[in-house]
Amino acid sequence: MRTRLFALAAVAATALSGMSACTDSDDGDGGAASGGGTRAGAGAGKVGVILPDTTTSQRWGTDDPKLLQAAFDAADVPVDIQNAQGDKAQFQRIADSMIAGGVKVLMIVNLDSATGKVVLDKAKAEGVRTIDYDRLTLNGGADYYVSFDNEQVGVLQGQGLVRCMGGGATAGAEPPMIADLNGSPTDNNASQFKEGYDSVLQPRYDSGEYLKGPDQSVEDWDNKEAGVVFREMWEQTNKNIDGVLAANDGLGNAAISILKKDGMNGKIPVTGQDATVQGLQNILAGDQCMTVYKPIKKEADAAADLAIRLYRGERPTTGDRVKDPESGAYVPAVLLDPLPIAKKDINLVIKDGFVEKKAVCAGRFAPLCRDAGIK
Repeated sequence: MRTRLFALAAVAATALSGMSACTDSDDGDGGAASGGGTRAGAGAGKVGVILPDTTTSQRWGTDDPKLLQAAFDAADVPVDIQNAQGDKAQFQRIADSMIAGGVKVLMIVNLDSATGKVVLDKAKAEGVRTIDYDRLTLNGGADYYVSFDNEQVGVLQGQGLVRCMGGGATAGAEPPMIADLNGSPTDNNASQFKEGYDSVLQPRYDSGEYLKGPDQSVEDWDNKEAGVVFREMWEQTNKNIDGVLAANDGLGNAAISILKKDGMNGKIPVTGQDATVQGLQNILAGDQCMTVYKPIKKEADAAADLAIRLYRGERPTTGDRVKDPESGAYVPAVLLDPLPIAKKDINLVIKDGFVEKKAVCAGRFAPLCRDAGIK
């Protein structure tokens, strides 16, 4: 649940300029860490950042480390950015080392809420300020949360799929069937994405415009597992799926790979998310109908700005808060707006510097880029 306290601007810089700051001794609603240990004062230590893996999305291996490092370097704030490589035990070892080494602020992208909570609890016990980055740790009690409006991501995916399918059942015909290939069941973001696209699709199922087909989550956003899951969906429905709501580009590509084997790629709309090079290339090829672009630089800058303020002993207030569905507590939040991307919009992602034209338009995609007006 998201509660709007006052409007955020579209860009991170403006969103964060509305943050007020007070010293640690002030009373405020900025969500100060419990514990009050010696690390809570300004000046010493580092900011620690733990990213989840390098396989579920290109952002964790390349984009976020680069963008976060640049933001902290610009502020002359020391930062230690590490990646858990999908290993929950490694995630905890990294956190233990950072906490023992005296980090003042810890920012995490959890692998699951259980592991994330253990880490956040340890950090807070040592007086370390905590930020959930991109994913909310359920019952974790982080001081702050920085992400995109994840329900809106799902709404855009649902709207995009409906638009790509071009209409529902016609008189006397069987309604088109939609299959859901959801993200990890342990990722709260995946639950919010699903709430968003279900809000678009469920009324259409109820009206008979579309037929609800297989609906399954993919553990740990594993793209290989997604291929296995979608193959089973495809075969169990006698290959009668007419649209695929895939929660991100990796899952979408897994479904497309199965469709290619039967020559059905490009004939069945598939959604995505993250505006990855692969996802954009699939859109250019006509195999994927849309993706959702989350301007990660804005997210990284917003999170870094928040961490820098905490590092310097401030207690920022934010313009949003989200309700933790498990604990019922409200977490101060910075929430940014996602953007839907179809073929005509790919240039926007490239001009934004999120991906390079030479990567998207390499090889056989060069003429497709020219045809799409990508400059």
